[in-house]
Amino acid sequence: MMKKLALIATLVLAGCNQEPEGQPVLRTEIGSGVAEEVPKPTIAINETPDEAVPEIASACREVTFENVSLTHCVADPAKHRISTILSGADGKPYRSLASLAAGRKPDAAPVAFAVNGGMFNGEGKPIGYYVEGKDRQKELSRTDGPGNFHLKPNGVFFGSNGKWQIRSSDDFYRNVGDRPAFGTQSGPMLVIKGKLHPEISENGPSKAIRNGVGVDNDGKAHFVISNAPLSFGILARFYRDELKVPNALFLDGNVSALWDPAKDRLDTGAPLGPLIVVEDRQ
Repeated sequence: MMKKLALIATLVLAGCNQEPEGQPVLRTEIGSGVAEEVPKPTIAINETPDEAVPEIASACREVTFENVSLTHCVADPAKHRISTILSGADGKPYRSLASLAAGRKPDAAPVAFAVNGGMFNGEGKPIGYYVEGKDRQKELSRTDGPGNFHLKPNGVFFGSNGKWQIRSSDDFYRNVGDRPAFGTQSGPMLVIKGKLHPEISENGPSKAIRNGVGVDNDGKAHFVISNAPLSFGILARFYRDELKVPNALFLDGNVSALWDPAKDRLDTGAPLGPLIVVEDRQ
């Protein structure tokens, strides 16, 4: 029998009140210099007999970069398809990967992995551009404001028919005319045309569990979630220096979560908003 594991952590914010989960965080590495530490969410491991579960290769692996543990998941257009999803059959946002897993139909395609997919308001609805199944539910946001989302340039992760892209929001506005099959806006950009976002510190004091996505020159999408609090700078450099992606986008912090069925990993924690689901092609 596999042993049930549960990692439970406590949220610590130094010197400030907690920001609402999933909304643009007012504290960034640019400005106040206030550090935040947000621990890893609970990871639930299912207890099932070894002989009852066939071994399935995971699309995710554990890596270490600049002494920080990360989980790196790769979506390959030859093997996977990507979709965004917000709500279940009742029309209400799932708000968690566990609810998404429970709501999957028996005949649905196998899930390679799933992650939270962008910032959202108190109801769990996206605050920026959001397309699900070619249905645009929220228009592109080009407004100014506080927080990570408005640390320009922000960007859009989108795609259709196995072609996935990340563009800054202004680039998307100017050059993308056709509506994609899926799309989600977040911010800030981490890497822009091979260079780090100009406003991201090398290793600022703001630390949190964070996740992002980048698309390489072969068209593969690289999803990364930290297993310990880290700065924007470390996450951005991992995309630029290790994964060598031309563009990468921050998805969220504080609430970042991963579902990896092959490893029986199902993160739980604060309520989520839009979700990105990577399914096996059948």
